[in-house]
Amino acid sequence: MKLQYVLVLFLANLGFAAQWDIDGAHASARFKIRHMTVSNVSGEITGMTGIFKVDDKDSSKMSLEGTLDMSTLNTNNTDRDNHLKAPDFFDVNKFPKAAFKTKSITKGEGDKITLVGDLTMRGITKGVSIEGELTPVLKDPFGKLRRGLSGTTKIHRKDFGITWNKILDNGGLALGETVEITLEIELTQPGKDKKG
Repeated sequence: MKLQYVLVLFLANLGFAAQWDIDGAHASARFKIRHMTVSNVSGEITGMTGIFKVDDKDSSKMSLEGTLDMSTLNTNNTDRDNHLKAPDFFDVNKFPKAAFKTKSITKGEGDKITLVGDLTMRGITKGVSIEGELTPVLKDPFGKLRRGLSGTTKIHRKDFGITWNKILDNGGLALGETVEITLEIELTQPGKDKKG
């Protein structure tokens, strides 16, 4: 085994939190919201950065801090994306980043993990809980150590000052209030890259 891989396992066995970087090229937050009461609209936000300190023996020593670049928001519709980035919704020019910082992390059975912390959007901070999985360490073909973090949560958009809506002819609302969020994140530690 490569020295870096051995070191990670050694530190984990000693109970030290190892630092993992979010790989922004392989990380995103996907969201879904009810639209016109008949279907869902989904999109993705990338530009993710952050650090996850992992201790596989003692979750009380674990922590995660990360940010999202809100300008990367994409629903595959330019007009809708421009509206979502405008003051009616995320007001990206004024609030270019969303941030999450854990208060506690709890490991469950197998790869299960619960992250409780503060989500900040549009300058408003609210507590959220993320239920997910943290995969074991592996070494990729280029010598880097990797592991994955996935998770889901739900938020109420009005909690973050996103109140825009329209009443439909049938009396329903154009947009739902609850947003479902799915996180898919690869974490890396530096290693010898065969590509140089």
